[in-house]
Order: sequence, then C-alpha cells, then structure tokens
Amino acid sequence: MMGHVLLAMAVLTGSTPVARTPLSVLTWNVCTGTNSLCPIYRAGGVELAGTIAELAASGSIKPDVIFLQEFCTGVSAQLEAGLEARTGRPWTVRAWGLGGADGKPYACHPDRLGRSRGAQSVTLAVAGDGVTFQTHPLAAPRWYVTRAALCATIPAKKVHACGTHLSSGSGYDDHQPGAPYRTRQIRQLLAAAAKPGHRTIVGGDLNVAPPDSGDGGAAGRRAVVPAYRAYQECDQRGPRRTGRWTHTGANGRKKLDYLFAPKGTVTGCRVDKALTVSDHKPLFMKVAL
Repeated sequence: MMGHVLLAMAVLTGSTPVARTPLSVLTWNVCTGTNSLCPIYRAGGVELAGTIAELAASGSIKPDVIFLQEFCTGVSAQLEAGLEARTGRPWTVRAWGLGGADGKPYACHPDRLGRSRGAQSVTLAVAGDGVTFQTHPLAAPRWYVTRAALCATIPAKKVHACGTHLSSGSGYDDHQPGAPYRTRQIRQLLAAAAKPGHRTIVGGDLNVAPPDSGDGGAAGRRAVVPAYRAYQECDQRGPRRTGRWTHTGANGRKKLDYLFAPKGTVTGCRVDKALTVSDHKPLFMKVAL
C-alpha cells in the first residue's frame, strides 16, 4: 500500500522516483606472481583466467568490476577472453606492471612450464564497453617496487573505480616509523579516486588493518582512517571500523583487503573463505548507487 501511495504522490507532483544503479565489485590478491607459498604460484594463463572467471560467474555476487593484485600483465588477454566466455558479457581488462628498484619491470616468475607471464601487476577488469582507464603513480620506497592506482571511468554508470596494492610494511617495504608511505599512498589514492560527477569505488590490498581491529601496527591502522571517513567499507558493521579476515600469514589472520563505496550505498558484502589457492580471500561487494 505504501508503494502505491508514493507512486500516486509522484504522479501528482510531477516527479518520478530516481532509480538506483546496481553495481557489484570483487577484489582479490591472487598471489600468483612471486610468492612460492601460494598454491596458485606459477599457474599458467589458462588456469589463472579460469579461476577468476569462475569466481565472477558462479557466486551469489557477480561482479561488474574486478580489482586484482599480484596478477601478471601477460595474462590480461586470456583473462578478458575467459571472463567473456564464462559470463556471456563483454569485458575490458587493463593492467599496470610494477617496476623494480633497478628500473626494470618487476617480473612474475615463469609459469610451471617456464613460460613468461610478464610483470607483476595491479589489474582492473570492467564489464561492458566504453570504459576508459588511467594510471596514477603513488609514493613508494625507492629501494623496492613502484606503486600505483589503476582507475576506470564507467560512463554508463557514472562510476569511477580505482584499485591498488599498497606497500606491505615489511622490513623491505615501508617499515619506517609511522608507516609514511602507506599513509601517503592512501591519501593519494583517495585524491585520484574522486572524480566530479561520478560515484567513487575504491578497493584492493591496502596492507593495513582496520582502525578498530587491534591488528597490525597502530600507524597502519591510522593510515586508513581517511578512507573510512570519506566512504563506507564493504564489511563495516555500524560505527565500528573493522571486518572479517581476508589474509592469513605468519602473523595470523587479519583484514588487509578493502572495498569502499559512497556512504549508505553498500547492500551486500561477502568474503569467500572456500577458495584456498591464495593467501588472500576474495572480497565481494554489492552497491546501489
């Protein structure tokens, strides 16, 4: 009855309800490039593309946007073809390859048959046509790998989606007091993600624990506060800024992977704990923009 009343009011006032645009997003650190502890390490292109295409097609949340980390630039074409074959939708895939301290591409290790897979990458896949991409370099320690945010503008949905993989905080990467590089990287990421006239989606492996989790270092937890201040995180529960674990490692389980959307728009969030080929879990989000 209330729906009929609202519809009647809209007719009388000459206004129509504004339809909200649905969008689903996946982020996953695949762990295939250089980490020999992960089962999918050195997987070939067909296996990698098939694993991600199955994730995109078979779950309860079927993504329109996919952020990947520790993927490989040489698998982009196979990923695009695999997604299209498995989902029945057109896709566009772009990858940005990390650079090493020596100025050369930070190579993925060869696959199990010794074939090159290109450089370790931040990769972004978007369903549909007419998508444009832009890379935004991020501050990074000069003694390790380069970092960047890879963004896609989706005109049909008025969405600007940016994915990234930030410094780890390990002894070889932003281990300085105060997490200075991750603090700057998150600030730069948020600046790159904001686009006038578009709704922002931000995600990836941020390599920091949530502010209210008590995990990781305090500096890392502080670094991600601006993202929570500006947006709603997929797995956030009310005012508490935390979420289910997405990574397991030598220091236990914690949340390192995030999906942020405009506040009040998140309608669903899922951590896929069944998939065990990576040290990270896929994180899915549904939004109504």
